[in-house]
Amino acid sequence: MSYRARYTGSAKADLVRLYGFLLKQDIAAARNALETIKKGIEFLQEFPFTCRKATPEDPLLREMIVSFGTGGYVLLFEIWDKKTVTILAVRHQREEDYS
Repeated sequence: MSYRARYTGSAKADLVRLYGFLLKQDIAAARNALETIKKGIEFLQEFPFTCRKATPEDPLLREMIVSFGTGGYVLLFEIWDKKTVTILAVRHQREEDYS
C-alpha cells in the first residue's frame, strides 16, 4: 500500500532552509541533497512503519534517517491514517533538534 505524503508549512520551510544553506556552498550538492530526500520520502510512502518511533508514547510519530555524504537528514513524520503520512519537520543530523 502506498501512502500519500503531505508537508506542514514548517517542513516546507525546513527544506527551503536546508537547500539554501547548501546552495551557498555547492549547487550540485544542494540538488543531490533534495533528490536524496525525495527518494527517502518515496521509501517512506511505501514503508512508514519501518522507521523508528520518535517517542515511546506515540507509535504513529516516527523519524526517518536519510543518509547523505558523511551526515544526513532526519525527517519527523506522523502516520496520519491508512493512506497519509505528514512530514512535520526536516533537519540535518548535525542540528541540535527540530525547530
